[in-house]
Amino acid sequence: MTDPTGDLDALLAAFAQMRGRGPHRHHPGGLHAHGPHSDGGGPPWMRGERGFGPGARLAGAPARIRLLDALVHAENPLSVSEIAEAIGVDQPRASRLVQQAVELGFAAREADPDDARRTRIALTAEGRRRAGDFRGERRERLSQALADFTAEERAELVRLLGKLAASWPRD
Repeated sequence: MTDPTGDLDALLAAFAQMRGRGPHRHHPGGLHAHGPHSDGGGPPWMRGERGFGPGARLAGAPARIRLLDALVHAENPLSVSEIAEAIGVDQPRASRLVQQAVELGFAAREADPDDARRTRIALTAEGRRRAGDFRGERRERLSQALADFTAEERAELVRLLGKLAASWPRD
């Protein structure tokens, strides 16, 4: 018999990998985006996630969620360039997303200890909470979608989706 929690983790990781959000050097073993992506990527239950505003659906919400995910999984605060690379957007878009996150209290700018001319972006406690909310919502939706699956069907889905994700074309 398979572990439903492990199945959820494996399926979410496979979806993330297919969207290009495989493990990245900023946070080994973590999941976040890298490479070019559209904001409409991923399965429908991922595309419909809420943006930064309380309960508001915002255009580009997946990029905002990827920003929070990148910061959650980063070992250290990231530069805007590192964020752009991590979430698959250009630097001007990353700068706008960071500015929005800072204005909403989800991220904070910190001086770069290695270069006083640069800043790094760190997640605030509120940003960490919000990122947890999004991850919890994804897990809940996936759990609901799998409710009618038997343990064997879940295991087969995990196996097949993992195989598909491993074969998914990279940029």
